Amino acid sequence: MPSEGEADGCGPERAPTFVQPHPSTFSPPSCLARSSCDRRLEAERRMLEKIQKMLVVRSPTVRELLAEALGMYILMVFGLSTVAQVVLGRGEFGQYLSINLGFGIGVTLGIHAAGGISGAHLNAAITITHCILGNLPWRKLPAYLLGQFLGSFLAAATVFGTYYDTLYDYTKGNFTVTGPTATASIFSTYPHPCTSLLGGFFAEFMATVMLLLGILVIHDEKNNGALKGTQALLTGILVLGIGLGMGMNTGYAINPSRDLPPRIFTAIAGWGVDVFTAGNYWWWIPVTAPTLGSLVGSLIYKLVIDFHNQSVPESGNEKGQPAIETSTL
Repeated sequence: MPSEGEADGCGPERAPTFVQPHPSTFSPPSCLARSSCDRRLEAERRMLEKIQKMLVVRSPTVRELLAEALGMYILMVFGLSTVAQVVLGRGEFGQYLSINLGFGIGVTLGIHAAGGISGAHLNAAITITHCILGNLPWRKLPAYLLGQFLGSFLAAATVFGTYYDTLYDYTKGNFTVTGPTATASIFSTYPHPCTSLLGGFFAEFMATVMLLLGILVIHDEKNNGALKGTQALLTGILVLGIGLGMGMNTGYAINPSRDLPPRIFTAIAGWGVDVFTAGNYWWWIPVTAPTLGSLVGSLIYKLVIDFHNQSVPESGNEKGQPAIETSTL
């Protein structure tokens, strides 16, 4: 039995005993804060993942539509904004070369944006040509065209909004297609006053032929195609070259998706039906001539280069000669 002193707590001194609290029952304040923050971040991460899953487009066709729309939007914002700056700046903020560079840069970035998903046609004429040649199912044609037209239309609206104040000051509120303060050419192409319909048609046709020849040269891996990763840049340079040498007569639309949607936008935004009647009803030339030029350019390349540059069996030809190797550089 404990002694009286021990019973009332006055017994011999004992070393104090410290009981370590279990980790689950005690944590420093900083650890508690960290744990709470981690739980909150994890909850937010799970929520973002759920939202992403809801937004993911599973249809390949819709993804291609969206890719074409974004690529076309990027192309046209760069291109049209340079035209606006040159026209509204009265030559103080750029020259014709600025427009060429703007469209070249836009093409390069647009291809980078859409290339891995849709192939970055960014041109209704090219899409139609792919369908005719069997490279793209016809059922995908509406999605590609809708994406391109949507991106181009929204780009025109973006540039209109960006430069609205300057545009209004330049025209005094009178948006015209012709005359000393004409501004419709910021958004769509119109022929040079000395250019006839036939001459303009041929200019657009030949410019698009050169566009397709250049694109096929750049991407032909069986021939002397461009190095991987440089195709977008070289295509932008190709468009720059076409603008430098073949742009005076018609403004080198070379693309129905570049010309028609902004023309529709200008008709709605204040320029009226003159955008379709000007230049002896010029509007249909940038739609039809590039389409025919794209098809003819593809056929020329196939007839002159592609059909004769097929892979030769390694065992050699029928005469026993060694097989010919084609450069893939």
